Amino acid sequence: MVIENNRIVATLTVGELKSVISGELKVLTKTEKPHHYVSGLKGIQAMFGVSHATAQAYKNTFLAPACIQHGKNILIDQEKAIELFSQNKRRVVDYVLPADAFEDEE
Repeated sequence: MVIENNRIVATLTVGELKSVISGELKVLTKTEKPHHYVSGLKGIQAMFGVSHATAQAYKNTFLAPACIQHGKNILIDQEKAIELFSQNKRRVVDYVLPADAFEDEE
């Protein structure tokens, strides 16, 4: 049923009013999942199993988009933090030992 935009609400029947309201509710309902947050640097430490200094470095670098900070209070969106952590490509330094490092000296 198509109802014109210039129609007066008082002239709608109960059925027409229900269809209009239910149609608008379907548009307005959100299907987002609720966000789960961790609190503070201790939350980052627990989530990633790192030290305090490393948690601070994470918060200031690649986790910054997932962090909300007001004064001393820090909230971190867990899902976004895990996504950012998986995208982070930390530089890994490979230590190459000389070829004779494992030879026995006799």
